[in-house]
Amino acid sequence: MADKLLVIAAGGTGGHMFPAQALAEEMLSRGWRVRLSTDPRGARYTGGFPEAVEVEVVNSGTFARGGLSAKLGVPFRIAGGALSAWRRMRQDPPAVVAGFGGYPALPAMIAAIMTKTPRLIHEQNGVLGRVNQAFAKRVNTVACGTWPTELPDGVEGVFTGNPVRAAVLERAGAGYIAPGDWPMSVLAIGGSQGSRILSQTVPAAIALLPEELKRRLRVSQQARAEDHDETVAAYAESGVDADVSPFFDDIPARMSECQLVISRSGASSVADISIIGRPSILIPLAIAIRDEQTANAKGLASAGASIVIPESQLTAEVLAQNIATVLNDGEGALHMANAALMQGKPDAAKELGDLVAQLAGE
Repeated sequence: MADKLLVIAAGGTGGHMFPAQALAEEMLSRGWRVRLSTDPRGARYTGGFPEAVEVEVVNSGTFARGGLSAKLGVPFRIAGGALSAWRRMRQDPPAVVAGFGGYPALPAMIAAIMTKTPRLIHEQNGVLGRVNQAFAKRVNTVACGTWPTELPDGVEGVFTGNPVRAAVLERAGAGYIAPGDWPMSVLAIGGSQGSRILSQTVPAAIALLPEELKRRLRVSQQARAEDHDETVAAYAESGVDADVSPFFDDIPARMSECQLVISRSGASSVADISIIGRPSILIPLAIAIRDEQTANAKGLASAGASIVIPESQLTAEVLAQNIATVLNDGEGALHMANAALMQGKPDAAKELGDLVAQLAGE
């Protein structure tokens, strides 16, 4: 029914918020109302959400940051946020609550249990995050973006894939111009706020490429604000045309126009690469506690769509060699692009929306 409400609990990073945004877009198209419950940190990523989505900002906290006094206050902030979310659910009861992980999702998920609201979690990675791990046995459904996903004993998952935003779906299967003797583009992304190791290594690797290849390249690279000037200077020194920014709001367009993507293997990045269909070099995040980014990369790597370089093996020389391997082999790059497409699940948002509807009794 048109007045049914879905509360989405998410936040922390773009990896949580992008699939949450995709589900919001899907449910709005079905005539549902959507409310996003997040904390001030998650609220920074709401700019791309449709205007029809109500944003509810509640207190939450993480034990991963701050000193002892800050950590001692975390339970109280979470409890206060949960109480606020509970009151809001009592005033305007949702039909379903969908959690996407991240500490900002805690208050709404706790409130959903308190109000006995039908609920699901969606895990983007091949290993459950801490928050989703905590709720895996307290929800009606566990939807998985990566398959297989490691789940607790007794918990069964439903493979939906990772929903992607409408801007990505608009570029799904965009025609790929294989590398050749013409201008080419490389997109380097390190997560929503860039990555220092990529900011240092990618320009150094590009500088090692043969001159005849470098002069045909244009690079778009995400780099943290504190690394911006250094990254720009490195490209200028090697004579490569580069657009460097802490954040690109048009990544789907840039990805659809490039010949190669160099990226961390966050779940949303892997999903975007597979939906649009591009060759990639993936560098899993080494400090990920559960090594989920290595799990995320397995599908593309096994399909021959991606080259995976462990961070421990990442040097400018190794990266340059692999960049050249892709860009000097047009036929091989085309095969990688097609293999990436075969790994994509463009109907992921619809499948996740169907699970929401089922929980609501539709």
